This record gives sequence, C-alpha cells and structure tokens, in this order.
Amino acid sequence: MKFIILAALVAVAAAADYAPKYEAPKYEAPKYEAKYEEVTYAPQPYSFGYDVQDKESYNDFEHNEKSDYNVVIGSYRVALPDGRTQIVNYKADKDGYTADVKFEGEAKYPEEPAYKPAYSAPAYSAPAYPAPAYPAPAYKAPAYPKY
Repeated sequence: MKFIILAALVAVAAAADYAPKYEAPKYEAPKYEAKYEEVTYAPQPYSFGYDVQDKESYNDFEHNEKSDYNVVIGSYRVALPDGRTQIVNYKADKDGYTADVKFEGEAKYPEEPAYKPAYSAPAYSAPAYPAPAYPAPAYKAPAYPKY
C-alpha cells in the first residue's frame, strides 16, 4: 500500500514538470484613433394621412400630419368606448408641443352590465354542524424531588 502511495506522489511530481509553460498573449491598444462623424440630413418636408373605419371591430380613427422645415402640424380623431369622439389638433415647433383636445358627443353608459354571469349562486343551503366541544385540559403539575 505504501508503495502505491509513493508511486502516485512520484507521478504527480513528474507530471508537474511536464506542464506547458507559456505566457498569456499581450494585447495592445489599436494604433489608430477612431473618430466618430455624425451624419446629419437636411430637414425634409412631408405630409401624410390615413383613416380607418371598420364597423365590425368598432375601429374608427384618423390621423393627418404635415411638416415644413421647422413646424409640424397635425390632428387625429379617435372614437372612444363611451360613444364620444376625441379630436386632437397639435403643433410642434422650436417652442415645444401644443395640443388642443376636444370631445364631440356625450358619454353614454349602459344601464345594465353588458355581460351575464356564467353561473348563478348555488341553490343549496350550507350544512349545519354542531358547535365543537373542547374538554378542559387535564394538567397535573410535576412533582420535583427535594434536595
């Protein structure tokens, strides 16, 4: 047994001498200096608009916008769930964003909920159980020996 332990120690010591010896590669900083050049484009005028009216999905909205080089003017209209229509006219320029919000129509709320519960309350009565009776605990004090 001693021979096996001695042979194992000799093998470990011999293997330590055969470990590869190399230095970690050295990385140098790039020799060039990266320069960032921001690309800017001249402002472009644009104009767009779209309108969606889908009666099946109750979608009804519209958006129009136009811009010259400095000012963006637009409006959008949305049908709200309460029956009103929200109309927003806006203007965005160097001074900020200005919006004029208007509502058309009157809000309408249903008298009854539009849904019916999937089930009603159960028709059976709760079971009647007798009140639990707990007997008083029978506790006897321990007798300690006197010294």
